Amino acid sequence: MASVTLKHLTKVFKNVVAVNDLSLEIKDKEFLVLVGPSGCGKTTALRMIAGLEEVTSGEIYIGDRLVNDVQPKDRDIAMVFQNYALYPHMTVYDNMAFALRMRKFPKAEIQRRVHEAAKLLGLEGLLDRKPKQLSGGQRQRVALGRAIVREPQVFLMDEPLSNLDAKLRVQTRAELIKLQRRLAVTTIYVTHDQVEAMTMGDRIAVLKDGVLQQVDTPLNLYHYPANMFVAGFIGTPPMNFLDVTLRRSGEDYYVDGGNFRLLLPKFAADKVQPWVDKQVVFGVRPEDIFDKALAPTTSAHDGNTLKALVDVIEPMGAVVIMYLTLGTHQLVATIDADTRAKEGEELEIVLDMEKTHLFDKETQKAIY
Repeated sequence: MASVTLKHLTKVFKNVVAVNDLSLEIKDKEFLVLVGPSGCGKTTALRMIAGLEEVTSGEIYIGDRLVNDVQPKDRDIAMVFQNYALYPHMTVYDNMAFALRMRKFPKAEIQRRVHEAAKLLGLEGLLDRKPKQLSGGQRQRVALGRAIVREPQVFLMDEPLSNLDAKLRVQTRAELIKLQRRLAVTTIYVTHDQVEAMTMGDRIAVLKDGVLQQVDTPLNLYHYPANMFVAGFIGTPPMNFLDVTLRRSGEDYYVDGGNFRLLLPKFAADKVQPWVDKQVVFGVRPEDIFDKALAPTTSAHDGNTLKALVDVIEPMGAVVIMYLTLGTHQLVATIDADTRAKEGEELEIVLDMEKTHLFDKETQKAIY
């Protein structure tokens, strides 16, 4: 197995910078997810690692070997694509064995590898079928099997689950995680789905406009986002952002939204001082907003309680997604389904201020 190191990796298409000075180290046996919106450069970065795109500048190392000028077939990587890319006229067995035959592997070795991969993926009874006789999930497993039989140092996966329906995607996601743990192969996985990223990655690298925004564990990204983009991208529904003014009263710091004031947590005091009397952006996640009547674990007081108008309620089973108006501000809250709130009525809400965030309005970087 091997680590993958990217040093100041840049890719320019004519006048468009697709990947901009990307430096990243993927550890041996790690499952790293590259995530970001469409056009952020994640697939381009993956294709450069694979050798399918020429590097404009920067270096790519697989293990200790610089591979910038190494042919894709000699990089000891295996890639799984979004569209399966199976040969329609070949059986499952032949699809999985094809790359090994091209490399002149002995017949017995090909059989061993294909049957081991088929057993691992639950494809043993399907080896004689053609792709058109398979479901989408089965085709995806064949594509994975074709990569597994190569026994590469690195797996590269480009949105391999995006063609599956929602239920099958969740199921295959779990299978893929178990598979990667069992094989212990360094894996770089590209997706635009932040739920996929949060549930699968040992670490997540968030990209925007070709620039790396933050790389960390899923929970650290969620709890300690480096900037507003990461804060808004990670989490469903996304974080609420309110334009406010930071105020000080004695030893206490407040955010003033015009028609509301909220007391900031004590731990934030040392960090927020330079922004007193300045415009900042206050962030709170929907799941950190509670119906006061349902006695949240956060005790209510004047510094964390607000009255908001309920615009829309979307039942989701155990919770409801609630859209609220707070003067000129809009909020989304994830509220316990036992709430008695009704659309068009006012609701008292409590915010868990210990879990809130503050951002510089100009740089959009996190203050705390």
